[in-house]
Amino acid sequence: MKTALALALVAALPAAALAAPHPFNVHDLVTLDRVSGPELSPDGKTVAFSVRQTDYEANKGRSGIWTIAVSGGEPQRVTDKAINASGPIWSADGKSLYFLSAKDGVSQLWRIAAQGGVAQAVTSWVLDVGSFRLAPDGKAVLLSAEILPGCASEADALACTKKELDERKADKASGTVYDELFIRHWDQWADGRRSQLFIADLNADGKVGTPRLLSRGIDGDVPSKPFGDASEYAFSPDGKTVYFNARLGGPHEPWSTNFDIYSVPADGSAAPKNLTAGNPAWDGYPLASRDGKRLYWLAMKRPGFEADRFGIMELDLAKGSTREIDPGWDRSASGLQESFDGKTLYTASDDWGEHALFAVDVRSGKATKLSSGANVAGYSVGRKNLVLARQDHKHPTDLYATNLKAERATQITHFNADRLADIRFGDTEFFTFKGHGGDMVQGYVVKPAEYVEGRKYPVAFIVHGGPQGAMTNDFHYRWNPQTYAGQGFAVVTINFHGSTGYGQKFTDAISGDWGGAPLEDLKLGWAAAQEKYSFLDGNRACALGASYGGFMMYWIAGVWNEPWKCIVSHDGVFDSRMMAYATEEQWFDTWEHDGKAQWEAPELYEKFNPVNHVKDWRAPILVVHGQQDFRIPVEQGIAAFTAAQGRKVPSQFLYFPDENHWVLKPHNSVLWHDTVNAWLKRWTAVGEH
Repeated sequence: MKTALALALVAALPAAALAAPHPFNVHDLVTLDRVSGPELSPDGKTVAFSVRQTDYEANKGRSGIWTIAVSGGEPQRVTDKAINASGPIWSADGKSLYFLSAKDGVSQLWRIAAQGGVAQAVTSWVLDVGSFRLAPDGKAVLLSAEILPGCASEADALACTKKELDERKADKASGTVYDELFIRHWDQWADGRRSQLFIADLNADGKVGTPRLLSRGIDGDVPSKPFGDASEYAFSPDGKTVYFNARLGGPHEPWSTNFDIYSVPADGSAAPKNLTAGNPAWDGYPLASRDGKRLYWLAMKRPGFEADRFGIMELDLAKGSTREIDPGWDRSASGLQESFDGKTLYTASDDWGEHALFAVDVRSGKATKLSSGANVAGYSVGRKNLVLARQDHKHPTDLYATNLKAERATQITHFNADRLADIRFGDTEFFTFKGHGGDMVQGYVVKPAEYVEGRKYPVAFIVHGGPQGAMTNDFHYRWNPQTYAGQGFAVVTINFHGSTGYGQKFTDAISGDWGGAPLEDLKLGWAAAQEKYSFLDGNRACALGASYGGFMMYWIAGVWNEPWKCIVSHDGVFDSRMMAYATEEQWFDTWEHDGKAQWEAPELYEKFNPVNHVKDWRAPILVVHGQQDFRIPVEQGIAAFTAAQGRKVPSQFLYFPDENHWVLKPHNSVLWHDTVNAWLKRWTAVGEH
């Protein structure tokens, strides 16, 4: 505890003390402006976007709405600094911007003139507006809110829900009886509410009229929890039909990935109709074509698998025929945007160490990669141009304007430019090697920020989470390799079997083999990196990772601890048996064990169970866990720390009572990085060589 308090004092250093030229550090990380969500105006001349700025003293981020001409110039802040605003959407005439912000502690829909001015709340709901989407003609709006199912039939479902919640709060008994899962999800306990979709008129005075429930009868969340948003529902071009995706509830919901696409008349005259009942796997993210003749969406093929390939589907609304547009493209699509001529669909996907933008020809299904050398964190499609939100290892997100083929991209925002001028980053290089089964595997190294030719440097060996994920050329705000490069470490990371962006077969390989092929890749990649890069000091290396990466830390602590001077495990799986019963999204753990529950095939859960190898632990280990992590509950971290202490392995436990699977609060992020860096330096003796 003394160490944590001392590090907290370091975290309180004023920003002025960091202004001189210096290697990148966590204080830079948490205070940089974060650009996101570009949205082109109807005339394609202006882009609106969000910027999150850190109020370090208040220990939180604050977002504002900005605009800038696509041709460049100075960005203009549209919303007042006192308003925490996000998610800008243009009005149909391009004269206004709509966004979400709190009023009296309740999230409401707001409107402001595109040139700025005084923002006006256009809803006055008693419950939070969760998300929204405007009708093409601007005369109606879709909004989501969480209501109690018993209130769905009430004339005012929002008021009914608020009344019952208030009565519960006033009750002196605090217990809750649950009849089925989910009892909790991600970082919140269930209170019985479902996110539901409403429609309301946008009146002449700019106010939103009386909301009408559109998802009536759907026992599911629209949009989904915990991360669903307005990309999960859409209007038809004429505004007469609404499409949305939902996974039905019931006792088997935690084992199901069966989302379906529904259509419903915008006037609510009929019940929602299931358009994809024939597919028992995931169908989501509907997009109606601009001519109103087709419906596009993303679909998986294997029930129960959340990391299956998303193919792009098309429904001919007149004929009722369905086809997959891109069956020959071995990448997984994300949310879609359509070109104005209807010939192309734009989507982003992981691809060989990048999250790249692709143009998919609707007729042939051919996918053309439009971006390289950086990650695309967002984009907006205009009639003649694109606006991309791009980032890489040395650059946080900024906006770039380009044509529809993404040629000759021009940077139009330069947030953080002054700060970046004083920051030194480490150079990154991607490399490949033959991994498990002779497959080509990719990784990258990052040199220390103050690299000197001929010297050897200690190494931070980072293992990514997911496990179906990848370490890409991005500017990450939790696992940024440059924070270690700035501390004098070289960084090595491997996109082992199970990673995304290398084809679905490669991604599939990890299921049922968590400690097999991926570990072999890590071993071969570590050897290949040392052979290729002479500045890596293999005798002064620590391994670290979170989630699946945290599992791998516990796994290698028992079965591959020889190379490592220390280990850091954040929110990792320590006991696979207990994980099977304590995690909330049961489909994940079940799929990863050949579709079998633990009681059906206990041997599958013991095959790669770190708890069975504690007797072989020797490397000093730092365990990190958050109390609000319901994906991998905190008891996993406590048990691992107990194991290390019992084995008399040098160990520390960093506990966050107010964080979930991620560390999000600015001061907590600083404490996390300072604690981890101190642990790495302690065992690799940075500064003594």
